[in-house]
Amino acid sequence: MTASIFDKIIAGEIPADIVHDDDISLAFRDINPQAPVHVLIIPKKRIATMNDIQVTDREVVGHLYIVAAKLAQQFGIADSGYRVVMNCNADGGQSVYHIHLHLLGGMTMGWPPFANHLPKVN
Repeated sequence: MTASIFDKIIAGEIPADIVHDDDISLAFRDINPQAPVHVLIIPKKRIATMNDIQVTDREVVGHLYIVAAKLAQQFGIADSGYRVVMNCNADGGQSVYHIHLHLLGGMTMGWPPFANHLPKVN
């Protein structure tokens, strides 16, 4: 399996603005932020897509969400609100095939997120 950009960040081969690092996960600022706070939270274990998550990965995946909540507190967005997203495959917006959470906040978010792309209903 070819190393993904996230594998290279974990290995220290590519620099990143790291905001959290532990035995299970790494979190860093997105290089193309979509909100004032936009952090990617990745497991150090490579899991390609959400479809590839196994029952044995539940602690790893749960840990990602605990880190997201901790970082929301750290960045001062926990009380005002934030969004946590995991994209899956191309139509879901996944571009790096190594699961990751997007922690987004620091602004009011709309719903649905891509209302302008919804098909028109007659």
